Amino acid sequence: MSSDVEDLILTFSCDDKPGIVAAVAGLFSLQGFNIRESSQFEDVHAHRFFMRTLLESVEGPKRISDVKSAFQSVADRYNMTWNLCDNRIKPRVLIAVSQWGHCLNNLLNAWKGNSLPVEIVGVVSNHEEMRALTEWYGLPYHYLPVTKDTKAEQEAQILEVMADTQSELLVLARYMQILSDNMCRELSGRAINIHHSFLPGFKGARPYHQAYARGVKLIGATAHFVTAELDEGPIIEQSVERVTHANSPAELVQIGRDIEAVTLQRALRRYGEHRILLNDKKTVVFNR
Repeated sequence: MSSDVEDLILTFSCDDKPGIVAAVAGLFSLQGFNIRESSQFEDVHAHRFFMRTLLESVEGPKRISDVKSAFQSVADRYNMTWNLCDNRIKPRVLIAVSQWGHCLNNLLNAWKGNSLPVEIVGVVSNHEEMRALTEWYGLPYHYLPVTKDTKAEQEAQILEVMADTQSELLVLARYMQILSDNMCRELSGRAINIHHSFLPGFKGARPYHQAYARGVKLIGATAHFVTAELDEGPIIEQSVERVTHANSPAELVQIGRDIEAVTLQRALRRYGEHRILLNDKKTVVFNR
């Protein structure tokens, strides 16, 4: 793909101070860009400013390296953590799964229908159950079995697949293995998990049975970035569904799986559209 671009997405965060938006808008006006969409957020407690902007060139194609060089002066002035990317390029994603395919199937169906703004490049798994589904969608399936003694080796293989496929994100679509601390550090900000519960409640195994035992009236699911602290990563997306005393544990499991699939797809869509910015242990998610 040509390095000349017409549509760009800028995301950044920095300490809040006067003049940030004016400086950004002024710079891109001078570079011949129009702002098509812009979202901002000020964290008044952390004194941090967050912004996502969709830019359109009104002067024809621009070389992205030149635009980045021009923006560097503004970024340095405000000490920004920033990213400027070509809106045509979809993030490359590798999916990890174990034995349940509801989240995987939902993602692959959305991807195949061009409604998910990412490029899924393959699936890794510690089981063989999802091979047929994956290959039906024309994607490579990497069977990487794991035991307690081979965990480090298997995680190295996952990282190798990510490198070979140039994947920037690993999506844990009900991958029932806890990543090691080293793996979590290696993939900091680059791995998303779907947790089968509305965090922070009902962690660990059999959350829907825990919910049934407590007689809850709402069940849900949480998509979050992976960290070494189990199920404590920055939350990206959450969904809930109302239930009653009449729902059995099996019904709660089925309702929960539907919620998980929808929640993970929403989180991945936000990622593909560059709408997620990390804010310490939280996220800023710019929805439409």
